[in-house]
Amino acid sequence: MNYNILLTGGAGYLGSTMAPDLLAAGHKVTVLDNFMFKQSSLNHVCYHPNFSVVKGDIRLEKTIAPLLKNADIVIPLAALVGAPLCNMDPIGATTTNHDAIMLMLKLLSKNQIVLMPTTNSAYGTGDENNFCTEESPLRPISQYAIEKVKIEQELMQHENAISFRLATVFGMSPRMRIDLLVNDFTYRAVNDRFIVLFEGYFKRNYLHVRDVSRAFQHAITNYDAMKGQIYNVGLSDANVSKMELCETIRKQIPDFVFIDAPVGKDPDQRNYIVSNAKIEATGYKTSVSLDAGIAELIKGFTMIKNSMYGNV
Repeated sequence: MNYNILLTGGAGYLGSTMAPDLLAAGHKVTVLDNFMFKQSSLNHVCYHPNFSVVKGDIRLEKTIAPLLKNADIVIPLAALVGAPLCNMDPIGATTTNHDAIMLMLKLLSKNQIVLMPTTNSAYGTGDENNFCTEESPLRPISQYAIEKVKIEQELMQHENAISFRLATVFGMSPRMRIDLLVNDFTYRAVNDRFIVLFEGYFKRNYLHVRDVSRAFQHAITNYDAMKGQIYNVGLSDANVSKMELCETIRKQIPDFVFIDAPVGKDPDQRNYIVSNAKIEATGYKTSVSLDAGIAELIKGFTMIKNSMYGNV
């Protein structure tokens, strides 16, 4: 079955991968984005007759309300993502990550479907074994994680919602983010061959950006069986520490050097092992391994380099 899908923040890191996939699956896709990063990541789908784009702010009721009326499914990706960005603009983070989603939930009918990306960073440091399922206590530390937890609580009052607690995402996307951990470490390995780690023993889970898109498509296909639930989504064989991640990168870049130093602190204090068994039980399987994603990033960073204020 094909749907009218509203993708807010659809020109971002996740959305610019997800929008083409949804169009290819036969859905009509409307993207709402403010294009704050001046991205042109959806150029390649403008030809598609089922693609529409609106430049606007999700925080404005006059903008979001008419778009919601025409949507069967809403995928709210628009957000200030990650602890550092939220710390830099805490007011913008609250109005975008919390207030705008509350407005959206108020405007939705009970029959409209919401597929919401949240975050497994809310687990903090997990239990004494650092092991987390969807039933584990949430211990969010950063503003980003705290507001995602609040939104998830409100979201699950909506009878047609699914929450995906995403692992740390990695991989190449038309709207690239180099600041995500695997992407960042691989970029440094390619360009600097060196990195100083902090809290190198901290573990977290990872997920390729294309597998994020596949998780949302899986939920659309299996919606009746999955609705009203919260799911962790990640690579079950990639609950690895920062040190182990560096060792994995070094398999492909042998002269990559890394040391663990007693400086710095993870703003989310993420240190956990996450179970993805619940979503796997619905038939969902990831398709891109950590090794394959790193190989992809190495190719990408052969083409991409942040050198705006340098001569080389």
